[in-house]
Amino acid sequence: MPPDDSQDSLELFPSEASPSPSPPVDPRAPLAERMRPRTLEEVVGQPDLLREGAALRSLADSDSLPSLILWGPPGCGKTTLARVLAGGARARFEPLSAVTAGVKEIREVVARARRERRRTVLFLDELHRLNRAQQDSLLPHVEAGTVTLIGATTENPSFEVNAPLLSRCRVFTLVRLTTESLAELIRRATADVERGLGRSGIAVDDAGVEAIAHAADGDARRALGLLEAAAAIQLRTAGAGTLSAQTIREAAGTRLLVHDRDREEHYNVVSALIKSLRASDPDAALYYAARMLDAGEDPLFLARRLVIFASEDIGNAEPQALTLAASGHLVIERIGMPEGRLTLAQVVTFLACAPKSNASYAALQRASEAVAQHGSLPVPLHLRNAPTPLMKGLGYGREYEYPHDAPDRFVARRNLPDEIGDARFYEPTDAGAESEIRERLDSWRARRKP
Repeated sequence: MPPDDSQDSLELFPSEASPSPSPPVDPRAPLAERMRPRTLEEVVGQPDLLREGAALRSLADSDSLPSLILWGPPGCGKTTLARVLAGGARARFEPLSAVTAGVKEIREVVARARRERRRTVLFLDELHRLNRAQQDSLLPHVEAGTVTLIGATTENPSFEVNAPLLSRCRVFTLVRLTTESLAELIRRATADVERGLGRSGIAVDDAGVEAIAHAADGDARRALGLLEAAAAIQLRTAGAGTLSAQTIREAAGTRLLVHDRDREEHYNVVSALIKSLRASDPDAALYYAARMLDAGEDPLFLARRLVIFASEDIGNAEPQALTLAASGHLVIERIGMPEGRLTLAQVVTFLACAPKSNASYAALQRASEAVAQHGSLPVPLHLRNAPTPLMKGLGYGREYEYPHDAPDRFVARRNLPDEIGDARFYEPTDAGAESEIRERLDSWRARRKP
């Protein structure tokens, strides 16, 4: 008889292996890699996820790790957290990058997990790079528990991960690291003798730590990279000692802002600009406009958004808003940058400080609802042109009164189809110039014949 393997069948992933000891430090590895946290206690900057009682911390402590997706900006600790979680679950860590890996590489990891019958964490960095078919290939293996998937992405999973895979994973949102968190990492790396710069004789004072943390813009990898580069420059030019401000500036170079033209952060900043304009906050609006321009946003895109805002959110409360915004767009087209920045600044501050009204926008919405409700109603006869005798005989244009011939250039006859009656779509506000329009319109409506 074959040997009894019923005991093995009860446990697909035996937990015979204890967490392996930390691998030796490769002195040639980048500082950010050498200083990668090995335990949850070493991870900084994600208190909402890792404090006692938080969901992710509870999962890690329970040794019951589900498939999950880590969503956050670059350098916030997604890869580090995945490695630590896999180690805590006593699982083999199989890292792949979706930039270069596909279905073939995923199948190799799955086959290895089945063959060795060992708990395996498949870590897929840049998960959003997988196309729909590649994401679908993960489903049966995640569903069966053959592998535990940890995906890392800088893009919103709601848009970039298909629904079946998303439903099988828990999503945890990581935040960009604060200046305080980056400062802690910098000081730790400077003092660490085993993995950091503790043996180099390099020191960083508080001003240097603050300068590096500021230049890193929330990115731990960038912060440690800047520290390492500045230390190398210092050792080469001046020897051991405290990093100078000039050395840090030289290492930092030009600060690159986190921005993109067609993904999550793009729409976040655009939304912040529009809502700051709408809130009549010129300072915030200028900040977001400057942030977009300094990050390389197309200035014509910004100019177009300002033209739209002038009609949608200011309208007739300040009729000059649309003229100025359209002129700004023309300046950007004809003159370009960097001079166009001045025009954009003028337009942004004018729109932010102008009285606000969305009455025109709301009126169009109400009119569209009436069209949807009533369909293509016949145009009243008196409003129709009569270019032919037949049309004139049918009553086209009959009893039409030319307003310029009226005593005060107003004709009281109703112009809407009878089925709509006296419906009101445009309701001017009392903001700015629109208050005068409201007074005139109220007078005309009171005189309009039913």
